Amino acid sequence: MAKRLVIATAAMGIEALVAKEVRDLGYECTVEDGKVYIDCELEDIPRLNLWLRTADRVKLVVAEFKATSFEKLFDQVKDLPWSELLPWEANYVVNGRSVKSKLFSIRDCQKITEKAIVSHMQEAYNMGDEWLPKTGASFPIEVALLKDIATLTIDTSGDALHKRGYREFHSAAPLKETMAAAMLMLTNWKPDMPLYDVFTGSGTLAIEAAMIGRNIAPGINREFASQEWACIPKKAWFDAIKEANDKAEWDKPLKIYANDTDPEMVKLAKQNAELADVRDAINVMQRDAADFKPKEDFGVIIGNPPYGERLEDAREVHQLYRKIGNAFREFPYYSVYMITSYVEFEKAFGRPATKRRKLYNGNIEVQFYQYYGLRRKKPQS
Repeated sequence: MAKRLVIATAAMGIEALVAKEVRDLGYECTVEDGKVYIDCELEDIPRLNLWLRTADRVKLVVAEFKATSFEKLFDQVKDLPWSELLPWEANYVVNGRSVKSKLFSIRDCQKITEKAIVSHMQEAYNMGDEWLPKTGASFPIEVALLKDIATLTIDTSGDALHKRGYREFHSAAPLKETMAAAMLMLTNWKPDMPLYDVFTGSGTLAIEAAMIGRNIAPGINREFASQEWACIPKKAWFDAIKEANDKAEWDKPLKIYANDTDPEMVKLAKQNAELADVRDAINVMQRDAADFKPKEDFGVIIGNPPYGERLEDAREVHQLYRKIGNAFREFPYYSVYMITSYVEFEKAFGRPATKRRKLYNGNIEVQFYQYYGLRRKKPQS
């Protein structure tokens, strides 16, 4: 099969993590802001969708070209090989974006693109002026213009990849599964180490850790738009799903602990862990983060605490961070990782972070504070 270009989209700040995942799967890629370009074949799309933990979507690139007039946009879109990818009854919708481009009307870009695709399909399938039925598989198409360069893509994922299929229930301000996975990848945690998720909420960090620890493909419990596409052989999906099942270590013992002060959140975390098939890997309990008392001498503490976004909550959050700073200091062999938008976190916590990294939790700019634990001395032989 001919090589194809695929884009894995990502939240700003974690593109390098997506690229590492892509390379670990055996594909070459290049990184741009919010995107990772991947060289692969159509048959590789199932593996990318099943395995990428930190990407938002996997999009098939149909073409990229310069477009400074609607005539040029129409002609170039019409000349693309749509009939190689879309059956005549394809159910497609065209969405659009335009940034710093002469063709700034998104609505007009969408209409011109759809009109050009219809014209191509009618000619390719000898349909004359007959309407396309759009009763078949879903093909979400996007025309995105950036500085007069048009990129035509088809979304192979359908629902965004953070929708793993296990979080039917969530807290009021949930952490996206993809961001939780990224946070874990930025820590020094390994599956043979204890992990404490001390503000577990709906359990996302603990569940993602269990899936990483047991090598469970994040997309194994969901479906994707491209599963119904005729241009991707059914065998490719069968092989990718079989590989994911074969590589999963469903019974691998892990030391993952999750706690929250809210009994409803504790219940929620247990339900979601059950849906993710990792309930046996996580010890969920009702406990205050400041009452941290680990069972082991060393490990990793991670958390997505309250941010204190509202002015009236800021003092309470400051006190909370001071309490956990005092509590965690008693365990110097534990590394601590906290994500928050609260600008005075380090002051409240009581010490500067070893490292900090700017990330985005949804639309909120946050800092990922990293405190490395002391290295344990190896016993003398």
